[in-house]
Amino acid sequence: MKILLVEDDKMHVDFLREIVESALPEFDEILIARDGKEGETLAQRHKVTAIVMDLRMKEHNGIEAARTIWARCPDTRIMFWSNYSDEAYLRGIANIVPHQATYGYVLKTATQDRMRLALRAVLIEAQIVVDREVHQIQNQQMRSRSALTEFEYVILLDIALGLPDKAIATRRKLSLRTVQNRLLSLYDKLDVGALDQNDLDIALNKRARAVSCAISRKIINREGLSAAEKELRAWLTKSSKLMPE
Repeated sequence: MKILLVEDDKMHVDFLREIVESALPEFDEILIARDGKEGETLAQRHKVTAIVMDLRMKEHNGIEAARTIWARCPDTRIMFWSNYSDEAYLRGIANIVPHQATYGYVLKTATQDRMRLALRAVLIEAQIVVDREVHQIQNQQMRSRSALTEFEYVILLDIALGLPDKAIATRRKLSLRTVQNRLLSLYDKLDVGALDQNDLDIALNKRARAVSCAISRKIINREGLSAAEKELRAWLTKSSKLMPE
């Protein structure tokens, strides 16, 4: 059996290898990828269905790599291993996990015993495992009155990419009025109007403020925006082909 470790930090690679060797004797071959792109290649070449994946890497992040790997093989079991528990990463993973897929999300601060248990649970027993801290953030998102709905989140990404209201309505197959109502709800949840009454009486741009507040609250991040940019380009290309000549 083969297992693939996708991690760009040598110290963490050595740690993972040691943990895997002690916790997972079932795997007799350990493959190493230094970034997400190499991880995609090795997973396909060696038909690997058990992967430990860092989320944030300098070249091609873990979410993008997981998206490609799951598109080719939805049964692949992936345990994400990360320093980050931001809402942006949680949403990023939630948006790409196939219905039947097994995955885990464990922070790098986890103890060795916790890592061993998580590795076996996800990669051997096909259980979904989410670190307690990450699980708490998920619960807070669900219960919070300021939590964004999925539609509000994708509209947030659209305005971050520069799309005007009409283009958002077209892309998301919504009425213009619905988009504008969702934007008002989005502004309210992100407390965009907090600085409306300022000493200089300057009218701040609400769309730009929404993006700024979302980044500050770690609702969106570079990786999420990069993925959204690719999806936007694909949509624009497809839409242009459908336009009458």
